[in-house]
Amino acid sequence: MAVPTTNTKLTGIQTEFGGSNPISISEYYSGGPLVPSASPAPNGPIPSSGAITVGDFRGATKASFISASGGNATLTDGDYKIHVFTSPGTFTVNAAGIGGIEQTNADYLVQAGGGAGGDKYGGGGGAGGTRASDQLYSGPGSAVNTGLTLPATGYPITVGGGGSRNNPGGGNRGSNSSFSNITSGGGGGGGSRDGNGQNSGSGGSGGGGAMNHGGARPPGNGNTPPTSPSQGNNGGAGSNSGPAFGGGGGGTVATAGPNGSGSVGGTGGNGAPWLIMGSSPGAPSYGTPGPAPGRYFGGGGGGGGEIYAPNAPGGAGGGGASGKPAGVAASGNTGGGGGGSTVGGSGNGGGGNGGSGIVMIRYKFQ
Repeated sequence: MAVPTTNTKLTGIQTEFGGSNPISISEYYSGGPLVPSASPAPNGPIPSSGAITVGDFRGATKASFISASGGNATLTDGDYKIHVFTSPGTFTVNAAGIGGIEQTNADYLVQAGGGAGGDKYGGGGGAGGTRASDQLYSGPGSAVNTGLTLPATGYPITVGGGGSRNNPGGGNRGSNSSFSNITSGGGGGGGSRDGNGQNSGSGGSGGGGAMNHGGARPPGNGNTPPTSPSQGNNGGAGSNSGPAFGGGGGGTVATAGPNGSGSVGGTGGNGAPWLIMGSSPGAPSYGTPGPAPGRYFGGGGGGGGEIYAPNAPGGAGGGGASGKPAGVAASGNTGGGGGGSTVGGSGNGGGGNGGSGIVMIRYKFQ
């Protein structure tokens, strides 16, 4: 319903916005107890103070908020709800919001699955691509996606799995995650002595390179094929001097994977801290700690090094460390890359598996 555009009366305003008799126009300032600040009127904004007339309300509609359902968990953060998908499902907007952006738009984080690490001085797996609303970002780099206006309908959600390891061989890519028209590409698998690091799938981070007896296997490229803004970074190169050498997997948004150096594999590139969960009680269940109240997603895996060298840690955001003999798997639902394997006298156990992705949707509900 709406306030009539002709023959507008106080009673029409009361019908739309509520209130009790006797009716007083001073009860209906925008932002007051009866009229939400984003309530639209064709003549221009309803005033929040000063002069106010019945004519200011011609065609005005009381703003309302999104009502939605779906997900493996629903968190509440003040006036916001956050729907969390750790597996495929449907996000259903039962009623679209009416009013300004605050009522009609939802923020999102779409994290793809990370790639697995490689064996035999293997490179770390690349993190899955991350796409998220810009106002949720709290770290370095840039993120310029905007929130989405959501009409009332069902939105299929895809949550990408992490890439599986091969023994022997390089790691496999992670899988894509998607929501509405937003798709994040899976991270590339880390290289091994027997194979190069993989490029990402449509936008994630590249897998790290590996040592190859007198020459380094090259790393994979991130954001390949390119998307704008970029979803991920390149993997780090393997070292070509010394006995052992995996490059780190690329992280998302924040950093590329560092190169291997000497006998030590490259650390995984860092992911980015996001504010989508705010201070909700369930926030610590997802991602890894970042600048409060942010949580990291999309860390690259650490590259395998010489058997006696320290393991290379994974990047912030669930990236797995390199390991002896097997690389460490990335944390689930972070999109992190798996760690590369270190070869010793007892052989190797393959790289770590990549971490599965996650999709989160945040909107104001009151």
